[in-house]
Amino acid sequence: MEKLLEAVQIETGKNPAASVIWMHGLGADGNDFVPIVSELGLDGAPATRFLFPHAPMRPVTINNGTVMRAWYDVSFGDLEGNSRRADERGVRESQERIRALVEREEKRGVAPECIVLAGFSQGGAIALQTGLRYPRRLAGVMALSAYLPLAESLPGEASTANRKTPIFMSHGIYDPVIPIVMGAGSMTFLTGLGYAVEWHQYPMPHSVCPEEIRDIGAWLRKILTA
Repeated sequence: MEKLLEAVQIETGKNPAASVIWMHGLGADGNDFVPIVSELGLDGAPATRFLFPHAPMRPVTINNGTVMRAWYDVSFGDLEGNSRRADERGVRESQERIRALVEREEKRGVAPECIVLAGFSQGGAIALQTGLRYPRRLAGVMALSAYLPLAESLPGEASTANRKTPIFMSHGIYDPVIPIVMGAGSMTFLTGLGYAVEWHQYPMPHSVCPEEIRDIGAWLRKILTA
C-alpha cells in the first residue's frame, strides 16, 4: 500500500463531523484552494475538516514532459472538445490514492455520508472518477471546470450506493483549457445515467469567480446539513 498523500488540513471547528477532500488542478498543489474556505460562508454547517492533498509529481506530456504535480498525464488532443481520452493508468492510480484518504477520514470518525469529494480541473475529474465508484454513500461530489474521465467504463463500475449522491458541476463559458463542451457533455452523460447533477456556468476562463464560490458554499451548506 502506498503512503497516504500529504495534504494541507483546515478545520472549521472542533471535532469535525464532516470532511471535504478537495483536489487541485495540474501544476498547482494543495495550497491552491485553501483561501476559499473562509469565503464559503459555512456558518451553521457542521464543523468540517478540509483536506487539500498534493498530487504526485510526474512528467506531463502536454507540457513537454516537465515534471510537476499532476493527478494523471495529459497528452496532446486529450482536451479537445468532446474528446474523452485520458491516461487510464494515472487516473486509476489517483482514484486509489484519494479512496485511501476517504477511508482514513472514516477511521477518524467521519461517516462516509458526511464526506465530500471536490476538485478543480484534473482534480475535479478525479473527484468524479473516485466518488461515483466509491462503495459507500458520500455526501456529494463537486467538479469545477472539469470533465468525466473514463466515461465509457462508468456504467459497469458505478457504485449503487452513490447513484443518488448530489453532484455539483460548474464551468467557465470562456475556458480555453478545458472547453465548456467537455464539462457540459459530461453533465449530459451523467444526467442520462440518472445522476442528480446541479450545473452552473459563469462568464469566466479556466478559473473560479465570486459568484461560483457563493454557489459552492450554498451547495455545501445544503448537503452537509441535510
